[in-house]
Amino acid sequence: MFVQQPIAILDSGVGGLTVVREVMRQLPREKIIYFGDTARTPYGPRTPEEVTRFTREIVDYLIQFHPKMIVIACNTATAVALADIRARVAIPVVGVINPGARAAIGRTKTGCVGVIGTEGTIKSGAYEQALRELSPHVQVVSEACPKFVPLVEQGNFRSIETYDVVRDSISHMRTYPIDTLILGCTHYPFLTETISEVMGSEVNLISSADETAREISTILQDKRKLARNDQVPVHQFFCSGDPEMFKLIAQQWLGEQIELTPVVWQIPNIV
Repeated sequence: MFVQQPIAILDSGVGGLTVVREVMRQLPREKIIYFGDTARTPYGPRTPEEVTRFTREIVDYLIQFHPKMIVIACNTATAVALADIRARVAIPVVGVINPGARAAIGRTKTGCVGVIGTEGTIKSGAYEQALRELSPHVQVVSEACPKFVPLVEQGNFRSIETYDVVRDSISHMRTYPIDTLILGCTHYPFLTETISEVMGSEVNLISSADETAREISTILQDKRKLARNDQVPVHQFFCSGDPEMFKLIAQQWLGEQIELTPVVWQIPNIV
Protein backbone atom coordinates (compact mmCIF):
# COMPACT_ATOMS: atom_id res chain seq x y z
CA MET A 1 0.00 0.00 0.00
CA PHE A 2 1.34 3.43 -0.97
CA VAL A 3 1.90 5.79 1.97
CA GLN A 4 2.57 9.40 1.09
CA GLN A 5 5.39 11.04 3.01
CA PRO A 6 4.18 14.32 4.48
CA ILE A 7 5.76 17.72 4.93
CA ALA A 8 5.97 18.44 8.68
CA ILE A 9 5.40 22.07 9.63
CA LEU A 10 5.75 23.40 13.17
CA ASP A 11 5.17 26.72 14.89
CA SER A 12 4.77 28.24 18.32
CA GLY A 13 1.03 28.57 17.62
CA VAL A 14 -1.29 29.37 14.72
CA GLY A 15 1.21 31.55 12.84
CA GLY A 16 2.59 28.68 10.79
CA LEU A 17 -0.85 28.24 9.26
CA THR A 18 0.16 31.08 6.94
CA VAL A 19 2.85 28.74 5.58
CA VAL A 20 0.37 25.86 5.45
CA ARG A 21 -2.04 27.87 3.32
CA GLU A 22 0.69 28.77 0.84
CA VAL A 23 1.93 25.15 0.64
CA MET A 24 -1.64 23.99 0.05
CA ARG A 25 -2.01 26.57 -2.72
CA GLN A 26 1.37 26.04 -4.40
CA LEU A 27 1.68 22.27 -3.81
CA PRO A 28 -1.89 20.92 -3.61
CA ARG A 29 -0.77 17.26 -3.83
CA GLU A 30 1.41 17.44 -0.72
CA LYS A 31 0.22 16.02 2.60
CA ILE A 32 0.89 18.28 5.60
CA ILE A 33 1.41 17.40 9.25
CA TYR A 34 1.17 20.57 11.35
CA PHE A 35 2.01 21.15 15.01
CA GLY A 36 1.10 24.40 16.78
CA ASP A 37 2.57 24.72 20.28
CA THR A 38 -0.30 26.92 21.44
CA ALA A 39 0.15 25.96 25.12
CA ARG A 40 3.59 27.60 25.21
CA THR A 41 3.12 30.48 22.80
CA PRO A 42 4.58 33.06 22.39
CA TYR A 43 8.18 31.96 21.92
CA GLY A 44 9.50 35.50 21.45
CA PRO A 45 10.06 36.37 25.14
CA ARG A 46 11.57 32.97 25.96
CA THR A 47 15.26 32.17 26.24
CA PRO A 48 17.08 30.58 23.28
CA GLU A 49 17.58 27.46 25.41
CA GLU A 50 13.84 27.12 26.02
CA VAL A 51 12.96 27.68 22.38
CA THR A 52 15.53 25.13 21.26
CA ARG A 53 14.24 22.56 23.75
CA PHE A 54 10.62 23.11 22.70
CA THR A 55 11.56 22.82 19.02
CA ARG A 56 13.42 19.56 19.65
CA GLU A 57 10.41 18.13 21.47
CA ILE A 58 8.06 18.97 18.61
CA VAL A 59 10.46 17.57 16.00
CA ASP A 60 10.83 14.36 18.02
CA TYR A 61 7.03 14.07 18.03
CA LEU A 62 6.67 14.74 14.29
CA ILE A 63 9.37 12.26 13.26
CA GLN A 64 6.95 9.39 14.01
CA PHE A 65 5.05 10.39 10.85
CA HIS A 66 8.16 9.85 8.69
CA PRO A 67 8.15 13.29 7.03
CA LYS A 68 10.28 14.01 3.97
CA MET A 69 10.95 17.55 5.18
CA ILE A 70 10.59 19.63 8.33
CA VAL A 71 9.61 23.28 8.11
CA ILE A 72 10.26 25.47 11.15
CA ALA A 73 7.51 27.99 10.44
CA CYS A 74 8.45 30.14 13.40
CA ASN A 75 10.94 32.95 13.02
CA THR A 76 12.07 32.79 16.65
CA ALA A 77 12.70 29.05 16.45
CA THR A 78 14.40 29.46 13.07
CA ALA A 79 16.71 32.10 14.51
CA VAL A 80 17.90 30.01 17.46
CA ALA A 81 17.22 26.34 16.66
CA LEU A 82 17.55 25.78 12.90
CA ALA A 83 21.18 24.62 12.96
CA ASP A 84 20.48 22.39 15.97
CA ILE A 85 17.55 20.63 14.28
CA ARG A 86 19.45 20.21 11.01
CA ALA A 87 22.19 18.42 12.94
CA ARG A 88 19.65 16.08 14.58
CA VAL A 89 17.69 14.80 11.57
CA ALA A 90 18.60 13.29 8.21
CA ILE A 91 15.97 15.09 6.14
CA PRO A 92 15.88 18.68 4.83
CA VAL A 93 14.97 21.32 7.42
CA VAL A 94 13.72 24.67 6.16
CA GLY A 95 13.44 27.90 8.14
CA VAL A 96 11.58 31.10 7.33
CA ILE A 97 14.28 33.78 7.63
CA ASN A 98 16.47 33.37 4.54
CA PRO A 99 13.53 33.15 2.10
CA GLY A 100 12.08 36.39 3.45
CA ALA A 101 15.43 38.16 3.34
CA ARG A 102 16.01 37.18 -0.30
CA ALA A 103 12.59 38.43 -1.30
CA ALA A 104 13.11 41.76 0.47
CA ILE A 105 16.47 42.42 -1.20
CA GLY A 106 14.85 41.67 -4.55
CA ARG A 107 12.03 44.17 -3.93
CA THR A 108 13.65 47.16 -2.26
CA LYS A 109 14.48 50.23 -4.36
CA THR A 110 15.60 52.56 -1.57
CA GLY A 111 17.94 50.00 0.01
CA CYS A 112 16.14 50.50 3.34
CA VAL A 113 14.36 47.39 4.64
CA GLY A 114 12.20 47.22 7.74
CA VAL A 115 11.87 44.08 9.84
CA ILE A 116 9.19 43.47 12.46
CA GLY A 117 9.20 40.36 14.60
CA THR A 118 9.09 38.92 18.09
CA GLU A 119 11.53 40.00 20.77
CA GLY A 120 13.53 36.80 20.30
CA THR A 121 13.80 37.16 16.52
CA ILE A 122 14.79 40.82 16.60
CA LYS A 123 17.26 40.32 19.46
CA SER A 124 18.95 37.49 17.56
CA GLY A 125 19.83 39.80 14.66
CA ALA A 126 19.16 36.90 12.28
CA TYR A 127 17.31 38.97 9.68
CA GLU A 128 19.89 41.74 9.73
CA GLN A 129 22.65 39.18 9.22
CA ALA A 130 20.78 37.44 6.38
CA LEU A 131 20.02 40.75 4.65
CA ARG A 132 23.61 42.01 4.94
CA GLU A 133 25.01 38.75 3.59
CA LEU A 134 22.93 39.37 0.47
CA SER A 135 23.48 43.13 0.26
CA PRO A 136 26.23 44.52 2.53
CA HIS A 137 25.08 48.14 2.25
CA VAL A 138 21.40 47.61 2.97
CA GLN A 139 19.94 49.75 5.76
CA VAL A 140 17.93 47.63 8.20
CA VAL A 141 15.38 49.09 10.61
CA SER A 142 14.15 46.47 13.10
CA GLU A 143 11.34 46.61 15.63
CA ALA A 144 10.08 44.03 18.10
CA CYS A 145 6.28 43.82 18.26
CA PRO A 146 5.52 41.59 21.26
CA LYS A 147 1.81 42.47 21.32
CA PHE A 148 1.06 41.11 17.84
CA VAL A 149 1.21 37.35 18.51
CA PRO A 150 -1.30 37.42 21.42
CA LEU A 151 -3.76 39.32 19.20
CA VAL A 152 -3.51 36.65 16.51
CA GLU A 153 -3.70 33.74 18.94
CA GLN A 154 -6.96 35.24 20.25
CA GLY A 155 -8.35 35.52 16.71
CA ASN A 156 -8.37 39.32 16.96
CA PHE A 157 -7.25 40.23 13.43
CA ARG A 158 -9.36 43.32 12.66
CA SER A 159 -10.59 45.66 15.40
CA ILE A 160 -10.01 49.15 16.75
CA GLU A 161 -7.80 47.61 19.44
CA THR A 162 -5.71 45.82 16.81
CA TYR A 163 -5.28 48.99 14.76
CA ASP A 164 -4.21 50.96 17.85
CA VAL A 165 -1.67 48.29 18.86
CA VAL A 166 -0.19 48.12 15.35
CA ARG A 167 -0.07 51.91 15.01
CA ASP A 168 1.59 52.38 18.40
CA SER A 169 4.12 49.63 17.61
CA ILE A 170 5.33 50.54 14.12
CA SER A 171 4.08 53.98 12.95
CA HIS A 172 7.44 55.56 13.92
CA MET A 173 9.14 53.38 11.29
CA ARG A 174 7.62 55.63 8.62
CA THR A 175 10.25 58.25 9.50
CA TYR A 176 12.79 56.05 7.66
CA PRO A 177 12.90 55.61 3.85
CA ILE A 178 11.57 52.06 4.18
CA ASP A 179 9.97 50.75 1.00
CA THR A 180 9.98 47.06 1.98
CA LEU A 181 8.86 45.61 5.30
CA ILE A 182 9.50 41.99 6.26
CA LEU A 183 6.75 40.43 8.35
CA GLY A 184 9.32 38.58 10.41
CA CYS A 185 6.86 36.37 12.24
CA THR A 186 4.49 33.94 10.57
CA HIS A 187 1.67 35.25 12.78
CA TYR A 188 1.91 38.70 11.21
CA PRO A 189 0.29 37.96 7.80
CA PHE A 190 -2.97 37.63 9.76
CA LEU A 191 -2.56 41.39 10.39
CA THR A 192 -1.53 42.33 6.83
CA GLU A 193 -4.41 44.72 6.18
CA THR A 194 -3.85 46.67 9.39
CA ILE A 195 -0.07 46.76 8.97
CA SER A 196 -0.51 48.08 5.42
CA GLU A 197 -2.94 50.76 6.63
CA VAL A 198 -0.40 51.98 9.17
CA MET A 199 2.70 51.82 6.95
CA GLY A 200 1.06 53.03 3.74
CA SER A 201 0.33 51.27 0.45
CA GLU A 202 3.69 52.30 -1.02
CA VAL A 203 5.52 49.95 1.37
CA ASN A 204 5.90 46.38 0.08
CA LEU A 205 5.04 43.79 2.72
CA ILE A 206 7.11 40.62 2.51
CA SER A 207 5.50 37.51 3.96
CA SER A 208 8.07 34.93 4.92
CA ALA A 209 5.25 32.39 4.59
CA ASP A 210 4.86 32.98 0.85
CA GLU A 211 8.59 32.83 0.21
CA THR A 212 9.08 29.75 2.39
CA ALA A 213 6.47 27.83 0.41
CA ARG A 214 8.39 28.63 -2.77
CA GLU A 215 11.60 27.37 -1.18
CA ILE A 216 9.89 24.14 -0.10
CA SER A 217 8.77 23.58 -3.67
CA THR A 218 12.25 24.23 -5.05
CA ILE A 219 13.95 21.85 -2.60
CA LEU A 220 11.46 19.03 -3.11
CA GLN A 221 11.70 19.39 -6.88
CA ASP A 222 15.49 19.35 -6.74
CA LYS A 223 15.44 16.19 -4.61
CA ARG A 224 12.70 14.62 -6.76
CA LYS A 225 10.49 14.34 -3.72
CA LEU A 226 7.41 16.16 -5.02
CA ALA A 227 4.18 14.18 -4.60
CA ARG A 228 3.25 12.52 -7.88
CA ASN A 229 -0.04 10.86 -6.96
CA ASP A 230 -3.44 12.33 -7.80
CA GLN A 231 -4.94 11.56 -4.40
CA VAL A 232 -6.39 14.47 -2.46
CA PRO A 233 -4.16 14.60 0.64
CA VAL A 234 -5.67 14.42 4.11
CA HIS A 235 -3.80 16.89 6.28
CA GLN A 236 -3.33 16.41 10.03
CA PHE A 237 -3.16 19.14 12.64
CA PHE A 238 -1.94 18.95 16.23
CA CYS A 239 -1.92 21.59 18.96
CA SER A 240 -0.80 21.60 22.57
CA GLY A 241 -3.25 24.24 23.84
CA ASP A 242 -6.91 25.20 23.43
CA PRO A 243 -8.19 23.02 20.56
CA GLU A 244 -11.38 25.01 20.00
CA MET A 245 -9.61 28.34 19.40
CA PHE A 246 -6.99 26.66 17.22
CA LYS A 247 -9.63 24.92 15.13
CA LEU A 248 -11.67 28.11 14.75
CA ILE A 249 -8.67 30.12 13.52
CA ALA A 250 -7.37 27.30 11.30
CA GLN A 251 -10.69 26.74 9.55
CA GLN A 252 -11.22 30.47 9.11
CA TRP A 253 -7.73 30.95 7.66
CA LEU A 254 -7.60 27.81 5.50
CA GLY A 255 -11.22 27.94 4.39
CA GLU A 256 -11.91 24.28 5.06
CA GLN A 257 -12.63 21.80 7.82
CA ILE A 258 -9.56 20.26 9.48
CA GLU A 259 -8.71 17.12 11.39
CA LEU A 260 -7.31 18.27 14.75
CA THR A 261 -5.70 16.21 17.52
CA PRO A 262 -4.93 17.91 20.86
CA VAL A 263 -1.58 16.84 22.30
CA VAL A 264 -0.77 16.83 26.01
CA TRP A 265 2.94 16.71 26.70
CA GLN A 266 3.93 14.18 29.32
CA ILE A 267 6.74 16.45 30.53
CA PRO A 268 6.90 18.94 33.38
CA ASN A 269 8.09 22.00 31.45
CA ILE A 270 4.90 22.86 29.59
CA VAL A 271 3.54 26.08 31.03
